[in-house]
Amino acid sequence: MKFLQRLFLAILFVYLLPALASAGWWYVKDRPGNWREADWSSANILPKPEDSDEAAVYIFSATTGGLKGAVASHSWIVTKQEGGKTYDRYDKVGWGSPIRRNAYAADARWYSNLPHLVTAIRGDEATRLIPKIEAAIQSYPYSKPGAYRIWPGPNSNTFVAHVLRSVPEIGAVLPPDAVGRDYLPEGKLFALDADGMDAHATLYGLLGISVGARSGLELHFMGLVAGFDVMRPGVKIPALGRFGV
Repeated sequence: MKFLQRLFLAILFVYLLPALASAGWWYVKDRPGNWREADWSSANILPKPEDSDEAAVYIFSATTGGLKGAVASHSWIVTKQEGGKTYDRYDKVGWGSPIRRNAYAADARWYSNLPHLVTAIRGDEATRLIPKIEAAIQSYPYSKPGAYRIWPGPNSNTFVAHVLRSVPEIGAVLPPDAVGRDYLPEGKLFALDADGMDAHATLYGLLGISVGARSGLELHFMGLVAGFDVMRPGVKIPALGRFGV
């Protein structure tokens, strides 16, 4: 009985209270009433692609819209070939063609919310990684119309997390509010990143754990993520994000 009480208190304080705090902030802040009223324009974070011949890879995340915006974010991938004059943006969405290419500006706001740059890679390393990223995008198993589920996945974050696990040289982990990132494709219960540096175990994105050089130690509960990093010291707070280096 005491064990169940302690478990309940742990879930309450570690997962539910931060989620409720995030929901409270979402409720009082200004936000668009629907997607038609939202601002989808460029946030002018990235340089103009024609200003540099360098190849580039960017991973973005931004708070999403609607009720899910209280606790969740949307992520996407941006690439630019060496000498290229345009960016290519890849999103997984729940309407129309599931994997969208260049449906929005590379650094556009998402439901009026400013995007957060998760990681950036430029130069020769980006040139080397872009073919691997494109192959990982092509290998994503939920690329057909209808292959989308807001929770627990597969959703937009499931897609980007698949690419990050397939191309671990990107060296990034999506933020804790990227609900769906822990849903493993094809119903797998266990996955090892391509370089063997991070391991993931999950019960269909509902309960799970990730551990490794990039993930640190993460415990997943109903799509919410709590944990800490060692290589880049920081804590991961469900629904609120990562705080640290």
